[in-house]
Amino acid sequence: MAIDRAALAVGALRLASGVSFLADPLRANRLWGESEDPGPSARLLLRSMGYRDALIGGLLMGSALRGRDTRGWFLASGGADTADLLGGWSVHGDLKRGQQVRGLGGAVVGIGVGLWGATRRRAAPAQNQVLASSSSERSRTAGS
Repeated sequence: MAIDRAALAVGALRLASGVSFLADPLRANRLWGESEDPGPSARLLLRSMGYRDALIGGLLMGSALRGRDTRGWFLASGGADTADLLGGWSVHGDLKRGQQVRGLGGAVVGIGVGLWGATRRRAAPAQNQVLASSSSERSRTAGS
């Protein structure tokens, strides 16, 4: 079983981001450019985003470690970032320059990574490669 290292790395980053928003949403939010407490409604949304990112990241990692197709989880990851971009675009003019770059720029990068991962060719599972090579080996020796 081959591990999808790219999916493992992307999943780990998404999981870590989600956990940071769950553990300390205000501190995580400061990393994205907000210096003040955004209030209880925004903290609720930050935690919700944390659950979402932790779930997607964990499931992406799980698929990567099991050698399963990860394209659907990459698509879910890109979809989450698309939702963030669309939501952020509605308040673009109200954001400080640093928030625009980190928040909206991060969403654009996330969308790109999600699309890249979702459109990659799926590698043949290692088990099928072993079976195919041993089958062709038997065919060659049987013909000799």
